[in-house]
Amino acid sequence: MLACVVVVVVSVLVAVLLVPRDGSVKPGSPQTITVRLLSRHELSLYDGEQGSKGLYLAIMGQVFDVSKGHKHYGPGGAYHFMAGRDASLAFITGDFTESGLTDDVSSLSPLQVVALYDWLAFYQRDYQTVGVVIGRFYRETGEPTQALLQVEASLAEGQRMKAQSDAEMLHFPACNSEWSPARGGRVWCSTKSGGVVRDWTGVPRKLFSAGSTGVRCVCVEDHSAAEEDPNLQKYEGCPPDAESCAVGEF
Repeated sequence: MLACVVVVVVSVLVAVLLVPRDGSVKPGSPQTITVRLLSRHELSLYDGEQGSKGLYLAIMGQVFDVSKGHKHYGPGGAYHFMAGRDASLAFITGDFTESGLTDDVSSLSPLQVVALYDWLAFYQRDYQTVGVVIGRFYRETGEPTQALLQVEASLAEGQRMKAQSDAEMLHFPACNSEWSPARGGRVWCSTKSGGVVRDWTGVPRKLFSAGSTGVRCVCVEDHSAAEEDPNLQKYEGCPPDAESCAVGEF
């Protein structure tokens, strides 16, 4: 006698702790909400194709109803390949091949994880939350997996790095730059260079950031004080108080 195997897909409701990505909780707001737990198979049934149950997508294990964006996510839409699955990695890499449409984000840097959570915030803001996917990021109980905890640790590191970078950009705004075959390259400072509006112009310097092999041109307010910073170097052949310096090709 042949055994009859019946696969039953179960969608359950659980109370899941969903904390905003900045770690804050508004006073008086509930910290837990009841959401659905969906298997990967059940999520695939919401790909918007004919006969499907609806139009969902997932990012970082969180499922959203994107029906109102049918022209983008439905059949023929530019992002239809993200429907019915969690393709978190592709939001950052732009790799929309089958191998790239995956929820494995372990290859992302901390700053890329920050960008990924910006996408998550977009869906949380603009689309209805349906539930979470059982798998890489959430257990059958609705609790986060070790993989999710690791990503969130990377997020915290990325936020720290971004805050440090933003502070550095305000202290050392980027130079203006241009290059032409006839005149070569030039960097210069202005009161609006680097997108930082200020009441001083500054002088161009090469900034070598810790932990980075790259160098960028920044505007320094006090060229005398800059002489004491080992991470700042003058452009060769350029006067120390000049607001513009000729350079080679970028």
